[in-house]
Formats: sequence, structure tokens, C-alpha cells
Amino acid sequence: MADEELVKKMVRAVLLSSRSGVSLSNLQVEYKDLTGELIPYKQLGYATLDALLHSMPSVVKLDKGQSGEVVCHATTGNEVTRITKLAARQHTAKRTGRPQVVNCQMRVKPAAPFVLNGEPRTSLRQPDHRGRLGRGGGHRGGHGDPHKASPSNLNENTTPAKPKLPHSAPYSPKLVQSRIKEVLNKHSNGLWVSKLPPLYREHYKQDLPNEALKDLEHWTHICSVEKPCSNKPQEMLLYPAKETSQITPQSATQRSSATSKSSTLASPRDLPPDVKQKLGELLLKYSSGLWAHALPKLYQDTYKCKLAEFVLDHLTLLSDICTIDYPMPDNSKRAILYAKVLEDENRNQSGLAGSETKETVERCLSSQTVPSLVIPREEYPSVLVVEASDTNSVILRYIGEGYSKAQEKLEDEMREFYGQDINKVALTSPLSGQLTAVHAEEEEEILRAQVCEVMADKVKVYYVDHGFSEVISKSKLFELHEKFYRLPFQATKCKLAGLESFSQEQAVLKRFESMATGKILLAEILERNEVPLMVLYDTSQDDDININATCMKALQDKSLESPLKVNSAFMNVNVTSVCSDGTIYCQVPSRGLTKLNGILEKTENYLHSQVTSELLVSLPFCGKNCLARYKGKWSRVEITNLHGSRVLDILFVDVGIRASVEVTELREIPPPLLRDLISTPPQALKCCLADLPVSIGSWTPDAVHWLRDTVLHCSDCSLKATKVDESKRLAHVYLFTSKNFHDTSCSLNQQLADLNLWNHQKDVFLSSRGPSKSLNAPTNPATIHNTDVQDKAPHTARRMLSLLGSQSAPPCSPPVQLALPPLLELPEIGQNMDVFVSVACHPGHFVLQPWQDMYKLVDLMGEMILHYNKMEEKPLKVEKNQVCAAKLENNWYRVLVKGVLTNGLVSVFQLDYGKHELVSCTQLRPLTQEFCQLPFQAITAQLAGLKPRQWSEEASIVFRNHVEKKPLVAHLDSVQEASQSWDRKVVIYLVDTSQEERDIWLHDIMAEFTDEMSNAA
Repeated sequence: MADEELVKKMVRAVLLSSRSGVSLSNLQVEYKDLTGELIPYKQLGYATLDALLHSMPSVVKLDKGQSGEVVCHATTGNEVTRITKLAARQHTAKRTGRPQVVNCQMRVKPAAPFVLNGEPRTSLRQPDHRGRLGRGGGHRGGHGDPHKASPSNLNENTTPAKPKLPHSAPYSPKLVQSRIKEVLNKHSNGLWVSKLPPLYREHYKQDLPNEALKDLEHWTHICSVEKPCSNKPQEMLLYPAKETSQITPQSATQRSSATSKSSTLASPRDLPPDVKQKLGELLLKYSSGLWAHALPKLYQDTYKCKLAEFVLDHLTLLSDICTIDYPMPDNSKRAILYAKVLEDENRNQSGLAGSETKETVERCLSSQTVPSLVIPREEYPSVLVVEASDTNSVILRYIGEGYSKAQEKLEDEMREFYGQDINKVALTSPLSGQLTAVHAEEEEEILRAQVCEVMADKVKVYYVDHGFSEVISKSKLFELHEKFYRLPFQATKCKLAGLESFSQEQAVLKRFESMATGKILLAEILERNEVPLMVLYDTSQDDDININATCMKALQDKSLESPLKVNSAFMNVNVTSVCSDGTIYCQVPSRGLTKLNGILEKTENYLHSQVTSELLVSLPFCGKNCLARYKGKWSRVEITNLHGSRVLDILFVDVGIRASVEVTELREIPPPLLRDLISTPPQALKCCLADLPVSIGSWTPDAVHWLRDTVLHCSDCSLKATKVDESKRLAHVYLFTSKNFHDTSCSLNQQLADLNLWNHQKDVFLSSRGPSKSLNAPTNPATIHNTDVQDKAPHTARRMLSLLGSQSAPPCSPPVQLALPPLLELPEIGQNMDVFVSVACHPGHFVLQPWQDMYKLVDLMGEMILHYNKMEEKPLKVEKNQVCAAKLENNWYRVLVKGVLTNGLVSVFQLDYGKHELVSCTQLRPLTQEFCQLPFQAITAQLAGLKPRQWSEEASIVFRNHVEKKPLVAHLDSVQEASQSWDRKVVIYLVDTSQEERDIWLHDIMAEFTDEMSNAA
């Protein structure tokens, strides 16, 4: 059924966006604008929308407007009201006024196409195939005729036999084999097979694929299998493979030659220990894996010496320090290397025991213990920020099911419990560290607290669920009943990424207090440590605000900003970028630019002199400040977007140029120069030419090309400012290629206005509202002029369409002979397959992707971004049924052209995600053969076990809520084969195995829903 809590959250978000309320007639419209769906009141069991709204008094309040129509207003929930009041009390002594109103309007921050972590995936939990009767397998029975929805090839009176484990589950055998080998090497005396899965999970934080257990007997080069008792698989003993079975003539030669000291590394027999150690250090910096092709340059940049050329051709030489995966089997240089983490088990066990003891001591209050708070599983949980006296120790609370809702329930129970005089047992002799129940001073609330300091007649307590302290009368303390020890303390801490070196700076803390304290924000969890590392976002406005990055900007020295004011004029101006919408970025002579150049020169010398891997960027995140090469020299950049774990978008903040690069091309800012570089404001000024006949965003390609050719190679430009728009940080200027800036008739503005460059190509319009084009940042000064000028507007929701080539440029034709990838291999009929549902329209049409190979798709898309973002733009002759590459929302996809429209738009089908999109013809490129190795990942599907029908909107929403964007297990029922992947269709059963206690069969859910709808009608 529909998720009522999600509906409540979305309704609250709609209502909070309008202070004057939303009329009942417009509520459905605004809800659909936000979610893409209508409010599913019928699925929630209500006859009318009005009835549903009356059942949610904590979310919506219904009033009558002046015209008599019903108006919906947001009501502040009890939980938020309580949080706000408690937080206000904490801040009363510190500042005047109440804290800002708590923001509850949360919008989920979109992630990369699917996963940010491009690592091979292990199997999902398979459905329990111990027979259960009834279609539901774990749901309530008795819903309708059990015969009517049964598939024709199965017994009519039972559910289809629960699928066996996958026959050919798509996982990475090489990666699993290397990991099992590591585990067995630590248990040379033998290991029971039943002990292998938990050990595997403990070491690698992933589940061991079920199919791997069946393949163990065949992996004689990895292990030897002994069956001492019976033929039961779980009673087999595993031993490391005998040494002789792993020795090859090549490896033997390698070991014998390793003792010889050779001055050059000219053959695969020579790889000294110090080289392996350095390579191991590099791999450890990139826990999400490192492309093999990046090793030589990274090694030379880091250690100032060349890596032997044969290493890439003999990656097996590195097998003792890393595991190797080949997402593109035909290209070994595109292999991904994952560092092996060798740990001392005894040390880990002793360390674990020590931490457990410490935790037990800390949490042993009175005679009871309180469980530890578990970090939410989701990547972007909602948090309420309480306060921060140090950005390395921000106090916050998690919001949602199991956290703030559980806390609200607990405090309701405490209020009811202590409302009875018989339960009020006064705590007459409080001790420091003791847990107690406190009667709040201003509210009729009973809160959990810990005694911090005992005074004569007062006591200082810390509210363990709300994160602040208060001095109260001893008469307010009661003994805490044991049943209130079960919920973990809700107040916890986090560390803000990027601000570690400035954690106690007053400017940073003041900015953070004004932007975050007392607000509910979205948290991106980067590291799940005891104190997790986070990036906080305010998503309540049209554009997301990165709190960490904004706080970092508070350190900038305003006196070093570029001094561009109205009527000010500058010579020796350097135009660094011309965008396709007509805006330009330039540098003007200033104190800040002089200081920046001096710091960057010191940075260049520092990095050149360092032989260490410490400055490699191992944990990229949006808003991070670091360094990348621009025209061969290190320059400041800010990370603006991540595509997987190895490719990202950056902004060169001092020249206004965007680029897509590999993470290995970034460096941390050297600690001695960090404060100077952070305090210097960006030196790129965003400008537009004044008094032109067209507005920003309406420039033609010819006009843009003319301006680029005129100013980008001119070393002596001048400009005069006529207007400065502070809100947009945009200056309107006259631009000159000489020092004669007094006569505007000589300006480039006037020359452009007089030229016939403003007539648009037919059916093409360059808009500032389309997706932007990021460019790879070349390190060769000779190529930067051909590519860096095509940067686009800032990375926001309002992006530009990419620039068309010159009208006279001949269109490039698609490759004549493009060998399409082979069809995706499917399991045999009746077998299982782990899948991810990327698109769900209704049970008769949805799209799957192979779950365990998702990392290969992420890697492929990263490669496509790097390739196409540095490619020269040329018009592509587009034809129906053509396979090509298309840019959509800052990513490149493999697509099939479904139709070409007369207005310059093209209808395309995403061959890996199954979505239909409209894209400008300027965003299409020929698909190269390099990107045709991986089979197209989208699998069109239909749900088995149900009669074909016309699915209602309500049923489609129910189905979508259960399956879309979720990993599930598919049981293959039949396949409708076709020569092309986009015409092939599978009929499957879908099973949600995310709950340990039961399996959820989706055809049962839908049959149950249709039965209920039929009965209701």
C-alpha cells in the first residue's frame, strides 16, 4: 500500500512552501508538481481527499478563506514544537532572541545516476525456498481466489516454488576469489565453510555471494576442500591451496630474480619491494578503487620517478597488494585496482574489546546500560542541528522513524508514567554521571538527563536526547525507571568535512550558527566513524546550499576581492573564459590577484619538492577546495559534482572554467599554505557586455565564436564597468582590445552590435536553462585554448545547452560500422537474478538492471564523461534507430534515437536505464566502439503471476512505491527474445528480501490491492 508517512512529509513540504496556505483545489496540483503524482488518498483508505487531510491534524490545519474556499495550512508537529522550545531554552543565556524557525521542508538531494560507490556488489539475500503456502509467502492470506493469478506453468493451488539460489549470479569471481584467499591464508589449519560468510562480511563489509559457495570446489587454485563428515556443503573444511598449485614458471622466475639488484626495471620479473610499497600507498588513498591506466602518471607525480612500463601489462605482479577487477574484459588497462587491507586480527580483537569496555563504562549509569545510537543507513538522513562550539563536534539529532519519532513516543510514555504520583520517586542524592528523569521548567515534559555537577540546592544536567545543559532545582529530579533505558541517547555529534583546520574559527562558527543552528538539514555521510564525517545541505530553497562550503567562505578576506565598481576602468585585463550564453570571466589587476599569484608560486614549489602520497585527494565531496592543473600549473578548484567515485566535476574558481577530471588529478592544498589560499577570494569576475541587442542566454554560436576568437588571445584587454548587480554577482561592462576605453564606439560591444551574428539557426535556440557542458581540464598549454573557453554557467538547476559548431561546419556522420554490444546474459528459466528497478510504470511495464554489475555501468559512465566532455563539438547527423551518446543532466548516456522532432529536439531511449527523454540535437555525439563492450543494461520486464489488464493510476502508484529505485530479487518466468536488447522482454516474479523476517512477493501485493479495489467498488 502507499506509504502514509511519505505522503505526510510531502504534504507538509507543499504547505510549508506557502505562508498564506494552499487552497484545497490547488493542493493536488502543487503536490503533483513536487512529487510527480497525485495524493493517493484512496490507496490510504479514504473516500475523499478532505477525509485524508482531516486525519492528519499534526500536518495540516483546514481553515476557510475570505472567499469561503477551504485553505490548508501547515501545522507544526508536536515533535518539532518540543524541539524548538527546548533548543530555544538552551540559547537564551547565550544570545537574545529565539532561534530561527525549524525548517521541515526537506527535498531529497539527488545522487549520481545510481551509486556513488563504484565497487563490485555482492548478492542480495535470496528468497527463502522452504515452501510456504499461499501467494504471499509472508503476507496475510485469504485475499481472493488463489487460482486466478497463478502462472500457467505452475501448480494452481500453490505459490510458485520459491526460487533456488542463482545458477549464474553475476558477481565478480576474481575479486571474491582473491578475498577468500586472504581469509584462508589467516586460517592455514582449516576453516569450516559455515564460518566463511561471517568472516567475509567482517573483513570486507559485504556479504559473500551465495553462488561463490557452490563454486568453491572448482577453485582449486584458491582452496582445497575436504569433506570429513558428510556431503553436506556446510560441513566441508577449506584449506589454502597448496603452494605448488600456484607456482608457474613465470612466478618461479620472478621469485628467483627478485633477489638480484637491477638498476632498471625492464622486464616483468623485476618489481622491487619499495615499488610495491609505494604502489600500495597509492592504492590505500583510493579506497573505492583506482583505474590502472592512471597509475603511471600518478606514480610519477607523487614519487618523482617513472613506473616501469611493463607493470600495466602484467598487473598480476600486484596481486599480493591489491585485487584486480576488469569491468571491460577486452581492455586490461581499464582494470580497477582495490587495495588489500592486511590487519592484525589479534590487534583488532584486543582493540574491539577495549572499545567495548570503554563504552560499557561510559554508558553504565545506575545499574542499567543504554544501547549505542546507530547511524542511519540512508545516504542522506535528515538531522536537526542543536549547536556547535567546534565544527569537529557539532551536536545534532537524527530526524525520522526510529530516531526523533521514537524519542517523541518515549517522552509521551514518560509524561504519562510520571503523571501518576505513585511513580514519582524523587532523586534525593544525585551523583555526577547518574541518569535521571527531569521535569522541564517551562513545559509539562519529562526528559532524560545526566547529572553533570551537583551544587547546594541545584544541579547541572545534560539532556542526553536534546544535546544541551541546564542548571535546575534538585526538586525536578526523579529516578529514571528501567524501561526508559532502552532507547539510545538521541543527541549525537558529527564532524563537518573540509572545516577540520578551522573548527574553532569565530567567523566560521558565527556563519554556521546563522545558517544551521535550530534547522533541520540534509546530511551527506562521508565516513561512518564514531563521530561521522558529514556535509550538510539546506534544501528548503530552490537551490541547495552547501553549509560546509558556505562556512568556509566566511574566512575570505573581503579587502582582497576584485575592486570592480560602477564607472571603474581597468587595463591589462585577462579574459579567461567566454560562455555560450554570452557571459565572460576575466581577471583584473588587484591586490588579491597579486597575492594569489605569489601563493600559487609557493604552492608549485612545495608540491614539486614533496615526495609523498599524503597530498592525494582520497575523499572527494561537493564543495571541497583543492588543487588541479590548469595550463600546466596548479590552480585552485572547487568540486561541484561527483560521477561515481573516480570521476568528478570541478570549477577553477580563479578563471571561471569548469572541467571533468579523474580524482587522481586532484591534490590537497598544502597545510602551510591552506589559510592563505582559503582566505583569498576567487579572482574570476563574471561579466556581461552592456548595451547589446540580445539578452544573456540568447547568443548565437557565431556571436560566441567571434568573441572568443577576439579576446581569448588578446593580452592587452581593457574594460569599463557601467553597472554591478551584487545579487547576481554580475558586472555589465564595455570591453576593449586596446587601452582606449574612453570611447565606447570602439568597444567590442559596438562591434558585435554592428555585425550580423544574431540570426539564430532554424529550430535551434541556445538557452541558459539547459544542461551544462563540463570540460576536461587539459594540462597541455597548447590544447587549453581549444577547450577551456567553452565553460558554462555555474552548476545549478539553470544550466546552458552546449554550444553548436559553426553553421558552416560540415555535420559529422555516425560511425558506419558500429558493432553493438552482445545481448545481456540472463539466468536460465526458473533461476534467480539480483536486479535494480530503474523505472516502474506499472506491473505490465518496468525496467530492470543487473544489480551486481552496476559498478561496471558507473565506471563506463565515468569514462564517457571524461571522453565526451573534452571532445570538440560538431553537429551530428541524427537518424531514427541510431545508437549514440547523449548528454542529460550533466551525465553521458548510451541512447537509441526514437524520433527526430522539427524543433531541434530528439526523442531518445536510455539503453542502460530504460528512460525515455527529450534532448537537444546539440547534445548528441557518436558512440565510439570503446563504449560498446558492456552489454546494454536496461531489461524491459513484466510482472508474472497476474492477468494482463489496464492498470489504474492508483495501482501503478502502489507498484511504483514498492519497486522503483530498489534492489530486488527477480525469478525468471519467461523471455520474449529479440535480436536487439531494447526489443527483448522478460516476465518475472519480483521479491523484496530486504526484511530478514519475511519475503515480499510483489505479484501478491498487486493481486491483493486489485482485490481490495474491486471489493470497494
